[in-house]
Amino acid sequence: MKIIAIANQKGGVGKTTTAINLCAALSERGLRVLLIDLDPQGNASTGLGIEPGTRIKTTYDILLSETPIPDAIRPTAVTGVDIVASNTDLASADMELVSNGRRSFRLRNALRRADVDALGYDFVLIDCPPSLNLLTVNAMVAAHSVLVPLQSEFFALEGLSQLMLTVREVRQSANQKLRIEGIVLTMFDIRNRLSQQVEQDAREALGDLVFETRIPRNVRISEAPSYGTPVLSYDTHSRGAAAYRALASELLDRALTVAA
Repeated sequence: MKIIAIANQKGGVGKTTTAINLCAALSERGLRVLLIDLDPQGNASTGLGIEPGTRIKTTYDILLSETPIPDAIRPTAVTGVDIVASNTDLASADMELVSNGRRSFRLRNALRRADVDALGYDFVLIDCPPSLNLLTVNAMVAAHSVLVPLQSEFFALEGLSQLMLTVREVRQSANQKLRIEGIVLTMFDIRNRLSQQVEQDAREALGDLVFETRIPRNVRISEAPSYGTPVLSYDTHSRGAAAYRALASELLDRALTVAA
């Protein structure tokens, strides 16, 4: 079971969209995927059709009440994709966990149980909030790697250094095996010189960490969440769907390379 945290402290970069659609693309390959919504906004839950009023057991209960993950898992309309949903209760988690000496390990401990292994997931993707708070640190402590969506716009690279520093600090203090899975360029417009410049700067600075796949700025990707479904289901032949399928293939190829 490979655990990937999808993180960027900047909002609006396509983080949740990437989490939802990467789950769907991996499931198309016959893999079983669990999405953990660790963002108090709960957008990943909404984007997979989980109505707010039906979210009884959530990531809040896992972190604060030590509810076993199997008790909080919900099926989605996407075959092979399940979710642990989130709601606004999670916004208070930082304050409520501050006095707990093992506060950064709550999610790791929940995921490392035998009853979770028995569920047979191939991947667990964690959709982090748009900040480097205790929730994001929990995700990084629990994960094997971090995937970073990077918006193809001005200032995109500026916040990346702080994220990389946080990854290094977590590696030194709590999760020595944590690594960067890769950087994926999102909202990319090949006709836009700025997008091309951001890509050039990212590849010069980060080299092979940057995925070859670029997620285009695509109206179908933007429309799909309002229907509670990934773009792969909403418009399976769209450029957005094709891009996320390519990202899933590249991710699997990298995983095989690391395993070898």
